[in-house]
Amino acid sequence: MLRMGVIGYGYWGPNIVRNFNTANGSAVTCICDMSAQTLKNKVSKNFPNIKTTTSADELIADTGVDAVAIVTPVFTHFEIAKKVLEAGKSIFVEKPFTYTVAEAEKLVNLAEKKNLKIMVDHTFLYTGAVKKIRQLIDDGTLGNLYYFDSMRVNLGLFQHDVNVVWDLAPHDISIMDYVIGEKPQAVVATGSGHFGRNLEDIAYLTFYYPKNIIAHINVNWLSPVKVRTTLIGGEKKMLVWNDLEPDEKIKVYDKGVQVKTKEGQYNLLVNYRSGDMWAPKVEQTEALKIMAEKFVDYVENGGSVINDGIAGLNNVKMLEAANKSLANKGKMTAI
Repeated sequence: MLRMGVIGYGYWGPNIVRNFNTANGSAVTCICDMSAQTLKNKVSKNFPNIKTTTSADELIADTGVDAVAIVTPVFTHFEIAKKVLEAGKSIFVEKPFTYTVAEAEKLVNLAEKKNLKIMVDHTFLYTGAVKKIRQLIDDGTLGNLYYFDSMRVNLGLFQHDVNVVWDLAPHDISIMDYVIGEKPQAVVATGSGHFGRNLEDIAYLTFYYPKNIIAHINVNWLSPVKVRTTLIGGEKKMLVWNDLEPDEKIKVYDKGVQVKTKEGQYNLLVNYRSGDMWAPKVEQTEALKIMAEKFVDYVENGGSVINDGIAGLNNVKMLEAANKSLANKGKMTAI
């Protein structure tokens, strides 16, 4: 039984505790939060048998804790994760992994040196929808990819420490990185903040890949409606993933374009293909539960996972490059 400690019981912490406490092979033995009131009113009432503390150092030093989940603001991740790894315990870290590439590289190197594991909470990679999309790409159903276009917008939740890119884009970047299977070469990012906080609340990111693949991500805290939609265009098929759809989350369209040039570049023959649409079956198991059990197996038995420290580092590289482009009014930035 892997005994988990959880640092942070705010917005996402209760979900982490619930899943690690019920996953096969793990149990939560200690929860830390800076607020004694939160521990008393929310943790102790729901989990009377789990130890609580307001000191992260106390939890890290606890001999009854084998591994630690860090569910705190991103600017605290590096220092806490470093202490946990130095104490000889593997880590599960809320996204984004760290706030800088340099911090991520240090943690990856430290974990490798001490033979410990890092998993970053890129939850969407374990959803049935993303697994199905990856399968459709791998088996050639979509053909060669043309584009990845994602919209993740809502009214809020405003963060006090990071802009909308660092808050929302890690989800789409992790999905994009996983399903495309190539590394982007550069990014162009534009955006704006509207409340004098010097933090963008709306942003548009465009990633340029080899093989003429282009990826676009729109993230927004100021939308009147909630949208979670991704379009992926391929040579053979195209698909739409609507994560808010309760049943048919993915729809595959037998649609496309074939262009031929005849007798010079201005004489184009364009053929449009419009065939059937179908909705493949998508696994409905809670992604966070699957990921918790994968973390347990990863720590105890080794092997590999799709959201390890390297994946987290790559995510931060793209975020950092996007932030540089934002600061330079959309200047193309190498990744």
